[in-house]
Amino acid sequence: MGVESKPQVLVVDDARTVADTLAQILNLNGFRAVTAYSGEQALQLAGAQHFDHLVSDVVMDGINGIEAAIAICRLLPKCTVLLMSGNNDTAQLLREAEGRGHSFEILAKPFHPLAVIDQLRNSSPRYMM
Repeated sequence: MGVESKPQVLVVDDARTVADTLAQILNLNGFRAVTAYSGEQALQLAGAQHFDHLVSDVVMDGINGIEAAIAICRLLPKCTVLLMSGNNDTAQLLREAEGRGHSFEILAKPFHPLAVIDQLRNSSPRYMM
């Protein structure tokens, strides 16, 4: 299996250790993961290369994970989205996104990395209207 055939994952978290560790685990389990440490950086990367999956923290300064996910889905309509959060404010942000026609999977922090791997392996392409 060549590098090109590995699913491409964009991992976004303003906690660098979380992003780097998750990307490392994904890279060791059949994915090609790239990290971003802000919503703004995630948008720049998504505009420059293709990703099959986005795994993003929700609560971040600047562009939050939900806003970044919505924008990335416009750029990459088949990109699946998995959000992660350990913050209580997430529920309100998700309701606001649903009110705008977007529904996302979310994992509560802390989570086991195998939960992310399983979600990504079992996800189907996500089409945005």
